[in-house]
Amino acid sequence: MSTYEEKLSILSEMIAFARVDHTLKQSEYEFLLKVAHNLGIDKLTFEGLLQQKSPKVPLKTQAERIVQFHRLLLLMNVDQEQHKKEINTLYNIGLKMGLPPVAIGQVLEVMHNYPDNVVPPNVLIDIFKAHYN
Repeated sequence: MSTYEEKLSILSEMIAFARVDHTLKQSEYEFLLKVAHNLGIDKLTFEGLLQQKSPKVPLKTQAERIVQFHRLLLLMNVDQEQHKKEINTLYNIGLKMGLPPVAIGQVLEVMHNYPDNVVPPNVLIDIFKAHYN
């Protein structure tokens, strides 16, 4: 898995994304706290990241980038709301990670076919696989 610094960077990026609409809803906070726990980051450190960003550490593998994109997608939909700014920001984050633009667009389109816009991991992986073959 990732180093501790990479994990802090992952979480910091997610916090920044959650605040793209200038607010951090309770559902987003709880989701981020769960991700922190899953990454092995304690609550005190998590709370610190809410105050100060961690340095950006690029994810090394394509698989790590796809997982992070999926986390961000889940975060965007956790509050049951989507705003154009969030969708555009997620698209641009995916581009900066080096993910194929067509795959990103396809994921953002098919998410509406699933309950709560939660794209199953296998569907997400299949979409990205199709664009790498």
